[in-house]
Amino acid sequence: MNARALNLVATALLVALIALCVLWEAWLAPLRPGGSWMILKALPLMGAFLGVLKGRRYTYQWLTMLVLLYLVEGVVRAMDPGLAGKLAIAEAVLAALLFACAVWYARVSAPSRQARASA
Repeated sequence: MNARALNLVATALLVALIALCVLWEAWLAPLRPGGSWMILKALPLMGAFLGVLKGRRYTYQWLTMLVLLYLVEGVVRAMDPGLAGKLAIAEAVLAALLFACAVWYARVSAPSRQARASA
């Protein structure tokens, strides 16, 4: 898979993870009725959006560390009853896929690999 395709997949996964976090904590299954401050967990992901959209390798590098927090939260909250548990599993899956895609993009877009490919 080339860097452009990985960038598109990572962007879609990031948007899906942001949407899931907002919808989960605002309407679908918030910790408190009427929504909770946990909706703010989407802000760090939004900080990565422009960098991922533009294909900045540095953003992908730190995103790999950030997205692990969402993976852990999804795994821990997967035992919650009802819809919250299902949303947590979805969060864990999206975070794991985004992590793999970001690592793969950072590897493919490495300057040393690009220099070898053009030589």
